Amino acid sequence: MTIIIYIYKRQKRKEERDKDIQKIILKDKVEKSLAEKVEKGCLKCGCGLAGVATSVSIIGPIAVNEWTKAALLSAKSSAIAEGNIKGIEAGVNAGIKAVIDGLKSKFSLDIVAGKALEDLVTKTTYLNKNLLSEPFHIQYQSMCVGPTADIDKPLCAFNIKNDTTWALKAIDGNVEKIISEAIKTTDTVTSNVTASEIPSIEALEKAAIEITCSNFHTAIIVSVVAILVIVLVMVIIYLILRYRRKKKMNKKQQYTKLLNQ
Repeated sequence: MTIIIYIYKRQKRKEERDKDIQKIILKDKVEKSLAEKVEKGCLKCGCGLAGVATSVSIIGPIAVNEWTKAALLSAKSSAIAEGNIKGIEAGVNAGIKAVIDGLKSKFSLDIVAGKALEDLVTKTTYLNKNLLSEPFHIQYQSMCVGPTADIDKPLCAFNIKNDTTWALKAIDGNVEKIISEAIKTTDTVTSNVTASEIPSIEALEKAAIEITCSNFHTAIIVSVVAILVIVLVMVIIYLILRYRRKKKMNKKQQYTKLLNQ
């Protein structure tokens, strides 16, 4: 009877031990599967990010260089356009001043037909002989013709032949000469200002592009370094998890051996 009880208890312990072993094996499989998934996830993530870092480090500078080339070409075109605009504006202003100075010098008048020369000579009129001559015709008629004529005025000097028609033609001729000189002044100033402004504007544009390009390169470097740091962290996590899993597996194997004994 005692032997039977002993055998029964031994069989019971064996069954319980087998159940424990099965539980350990099942739990180990689950933990192993989860741990392996986490490890592989870290490893894949690290490899993927490493690929991204490589792509950014290669493609990024190429893209920035291409952008820089396009930006420099655009800057040159923009500098030429802006330089031409500034040159034309400076030339027109110089031409207007030349006409005003020429008319004042020739006719010794600041106000003609009730208007100041600065109001008569504008961007739209400074090269128009008819529009500029007409006020002087009116001024000549009121100042130099008739009983109230003031022959001492410089404008009346054109009446040397006592012929109004001839005097008006002489006025037209002088206005035309003044306009001709103003055209030369306009062309010269336009050319000089354009030639000086284009390199200056282009240099400023290039400096701005270089700063932007430098910022892009810095951003790429920072991004690559940040990605590599993340990759390193992922690899470290992978190695730690792998080490801990193997250590745990060894302990469980030892425990299983003890149970089997």
